[in-house]
Amino acid sequence: MNYLRDLETIININSYTHNKHGVDEVSGYMSKWLEDLGFSKKIYKRELIGDHILYQSAKKDGKKILLLGHNDTVFPNGYFEGFSEDEDWIYGPGVCDMKGGNIVALQSLRNIFNKNKEIFNIDFLLVSDEETGSDDSKEVTSSIAKDYDYCFVFEAAGKKLEVVTARKGVGRYIIKVEGKAAHAGTSYKKGINANLEGAIKLQKFHELINFDEGTIVNVGKIEGGIGINTVSPHCEMHMEFRFDKVSEQERVMKSVEEITNKSFVEGTISHAEGIIQRGVMEQNQNQLDLIKFFEELTNQKIQTERRGGVSDANIVASCGVTTIDGFGPYGDGDHTKKERALKSSFEQRIEMMTKILSFYQQK
Repeated sequence: MNYLRDLETIININSYTHNKHGVDEVSGYMSKWLEDLGFSKKIYKRELIGDHILYQSAKKDGKKILLLGHNDTVFPNGYFEGFSEDEDWIYGPGVCDMKGGNIVALQSLRNIFNKNKEIFNIDFLLVSDEETGSDDSKEVTSSIAKDYDYCFVFEAAGKKLEVVTARKGVGRYIIKVEGKAAHAGTSYKKGINANLEGAIKLQKFHELINFDEGTIVNVGKIEGGIGINTVSPHCEMHMEFRFDKVSEQERVMKSVEEITNKSFVEGTISHAEGIIQRGVMEQNQNQLDLIKFFEELTNQKIQTERRGGVSDANIVASCGVTTIDGFGPYGDGDHTKKERALKSSFEQRIEMMTKILSFYQQK
């Protein structure tokens, strides 16, 4: 399993999202390995974060496939470093999220190249900011998505080696409330309490939760006021919502607008700034048909799962491309010092992806 030595090399490089030098160093290794397989590269240079790179193969008639991964991890220098292994597991930052998945894709491509001496119709996008929400790279990913029929994403597999067919979408809001300051002891009635308005709005936002539909609304941060003896002149709330359906996204966004614009405390004025950070990835029949075909192709059962967490699969799926995630190795403890990946799952994933991608290399 020489590919584990390649994994060791990039695991031992700190590639915290804001460590541009480290992320670019990992990209350097991936570039060399992929260029050895005949890939050219298109670099999306960035000043403050690592460069995003699209590795491109020759194009012929047939389905066009995008492989998708990210080079960044969540651990700053000195927090969680180094590669280690025992008989069954590999340990280190990114072994399952998702340097391990990138190595699965790489080794599958190597297997194809070693057999056919060429690769075509398969491109590989590696971005540098997925762990901070892909706020920069999502524009790159969205701009190229239309060029592909299928997208396979190499985030970690499920415990039973499931692939991922659905992920919640994520929206974020900052709600600002303006009131009027006044001395709380001598002139309370002259003030307009922004904190009170914020507290009422918080309860209204909470009421938007619909567990049956998979919708979560969470005001994770709220702050306001200037002192204990002053009627609060301002309040600010940071809110996130997650959803399983586009219809729920629309419902929550409409309701947030209505709640924001209504003044429950007379005289307050509120404003909301929101973004959909990642659109929902909904399970669809195209995915299920493709998975059924892969089962026949690989002669194995491929289980599926839905996840509450997001990935760049959300971005491509939102562009209408048939997208399947979870083609990386199985692991756990991601985003902690206990992150690990199961060695046997690398073997299974590489064998499976080699068979799948080989099918699309038939002339």
